Amino acid sequence: MTPGTRLRWTPDRDARPNASASGVLHLLTNSLPHTQSGYTVRSHEVLKAQREAGLSPTAMTRVGYPVVVGGLRAAALDVVDGIEYHRALPARLASTPDGRLVQQADALAKLAGRVRPAVLQTTTHYPNALVVREVAEALGLPWAYEVRGMLEQTWVAGLGSDEARERAMASERFLLTREREAEMASAADVVFTLSRSMRDDLSERGVPRERIHLVPNGIDPALLERALPTPAAARAAVGLPQEGFWVGSTSSLVDYEGFDVLLDAVRLARADGHDVRALLVGDGAARKALEMQAQRSGLEGTVVFTGRVPTDAVAAYRDALDVFVVPRHDRAVTRTVSPLKPIEAMASGRPLLVSALPPLLDSIGEELQTLGASVPAGDAGALAARIVELSVDEAARLRLAALGRTRAAARTWRSVGTTYRERFDAIGAKLGMWED
Repeated sequence: MTPGTRLRWTPDRDARPNASASGVLHLLTNSLPHTQSGYTVRSHEVLKAQREAGLSPTAMTRVGYPVVVGGLRAAALDVVDGIEYHRALPARLASTPDGRLVQQADALAKLAGRVRPAVLQTTTHYPNALVVREVAEALGLPWAYEVRGMLEQTWVAGLGSDEARERAMASERFLLTREREAEMASAADVVFTLSRSMRDDLSERGVPRERIHLVPNGIDPALLERALPTPAAARAAVGLPQEGFWVGSTSSLVDYEGFDVLLDAVRLARADGHDVRALLVGDGAARKALEMQAQRSGLEGTVVFTGRVPTDAVAAYRDALDVFVVPRHDRAVTRTVSPLKPIEAMASGRPLLVSALPPLLDSIGEELQTLGASVPAGDAGALAARIVELSVDEAARLRLAALGRTRAAARTWRSVGTTYRERFDAIGAKLGMWED
């Protein structure tokens, strides 16, 4: 955690640059098919987008994964949609963090010797970067750091009270982690990040702005090509009542997502005589508290918690919503990190309401803001009022949905892949040697 500390790793004497290098080798924290999360979905889509851009990507996950999360019979290689995920599975996992990172570096360097990449790429948080920097230097390769979130902000956001968050932000852990992430980003040859607010944050920490490039979340073009059912028909298909006006989200259920505000808004709307109901698809640390809130608020039978559902079922539940809501609280992490779900909701033809926070406003754009697709963060009354307005104004819902689909159409993963290609081609002559 201490800035300036390097990983004590001695590369194999055979580790050296390869003149015939090509492609991108990724180091990931976790991956499909063993973990379903926003992180693993984005990683998989990035890999597919890079493949389409001619970058020949390959991936390796952190040492011991997926055995350390229960995948005791894991193979050394998984192939998902033609993307290779290699596993670093030593016979015995080292007992110390440093030891495990050394094992990771050994495994990554060995794989690099086989696949001969022209560039290494990794994602937050900083232990991944510690390993990739050492391996890249040993092989004489450039490396890229993709900053998908600020570790210390995510840690603080998950704490249960304002007092706990204030103490955490003044802690040595917070300050060291913040500085460490900036150090790793500054050491990389190129930095990718998801939103303008994250780029500004990194720049303010001292990361050279000219090295920071935006690669926002994208969507699968297939979402734009689907025949869209009506919300009532979609609800019938997943076993929900067709009546009522349904709002909700597909998301991890964590405190900073703000679903407590959404439940308050549903309570207020129902108190005014509107048959508004909520659907929350997903699981997480905040689920129990949200279920208790629904019970206390008299919302039994009008709020549905599905728990985790298979990835291929998410779209069906998203279709069941009359309005998709992203009611995030105003926290440091939510003012920088851009989630994937608003883009997917727009691509699916769902009217969208989001908290007025910089990354979310970036996602929806000025036209949707003008049409009323955002409300103040944490304001249940404003959210309830806008939900009620949309419940009685079908034309407004159709306008939001149509404009959202148009905006999402410009944010496909294919377009994201060209950004990686351009940046990799720009950082060294070797990076022009991609395989077709």
